[in-house]
Amino acid sequence: MKKFLAMLVMVTVLPVTANAHGPSGQKVVKEFVVKAESTKVWALVKDFCAIGKWHPDVTDAKLEDRKDADSDKTLPHCLVTLKNGTTFLEKLREVNDAEMKMDYKMVDGKDSTIAVSNYRTVLQVKSGPIAGQSTVILTARFYNKANTMEAPAGADNPAANKAINELYDAAAVGLTKVLEAGS
Repeated sequence: MKKFLAMLVMVTVLPVTANAHGPSGQKVVKEFVVKAESTKVWALVKDFCAIGKWHPDVTDAKLEDRKDADSDKTLPHCLVTLKNGTTFLEKLREVNDAEMKMDYKMVDGKDSTIAVSNYRTVLQVKSGPIAGQSTVILTARFYNKANTMEAPAGADNPAANKAINELYDAAAVGLTKVLEAGS
């Protein structure tokens, strides 16, 4: 009888706990080589909000200092507008010149219409496979826009992954074009 009751409890509780989980975190990593010295690449990309100089899909990027709700500090924020009308507001969290690495995060809310939520990017520049080349690594972690497992089309995981992959693919093209044109 005890085994039967234990099984009954498991069968009853298990569906409830399965529904308690949120959406699955997503990750996109893009790594590409540019024919330019790493210091030159770093000088271009570390200029937070200069994305409009090298990203082909960016039509506008506005830099301003804003109070950060998470840290209560004033941080640089960049409002980016893409050709398709999508916008996103990012805050610069950290810049590490020694490692040529920067960390920035999207601020969820009315300013961010891209199909993701809780989006964070780590951008790093390293020496390339041969002299005169650099490797750029873009790593994004994010959730779908609806931030739920049962997200509607357009706010679901496929839409979120598509948005970030398109953003990063265009970044690779834009950075390569700008940096290699100056060589």
